[in-house]
Amino acid sequence: MSRDRVGALLLLVFFAAYGYLSTKITLLPFQLNQAFHARTAPQFLTFAGVVLALFLLIRPSDDRPIDTSGMVFTRVALLCALMIFYGFTVRSLGFIASTSMFLIGGFWVMGERRPLVLLGASIPIAFGFWFLMVEVLDVFVAPWPAFLR
Repeated sequence: MSRDRVGALLLLVFFAAYGYLSTKITLLPFQLNQAFHARTAPQFLTFAGVVLALFLLIRPSDDRPIDTSGMVFTRVALLCALMIFYGFTVRSLGFIASTSMFLIGGFWVMGERRPLVLLGASIPIAFGFWFLMVEVLDVFVAPWPAFLR
């Protein structure tokens, strides 16, 4: 069995267990008849993960070695560091400030250097997501730092 198939089999087992555990999420009585509740996203992820793992298991095998010479792993490490920074700052700096900084940093890591593009893309996206979460999904997210509220 190739390394890819072993990985696909492990993913299949993981998503099957994840799907089983997602059925154990307790719902409040008023959530039972709602279309979107606490189990919806985990069940969708389970379905997508199982389908992709099965696809990896049944596809034809390609035993050629993977060429990693052109890959830039420093970008991946920097993006992971940005995600960790974002996780630690989203409560203290507020959603809009920390999301804007995360997007600016991510665009910078990916090679964008024009300040107008960095600011013009990240700030409207942060406001847009905040508006979507607060007004459309009715999820309270603190937009500003705690000292400004």
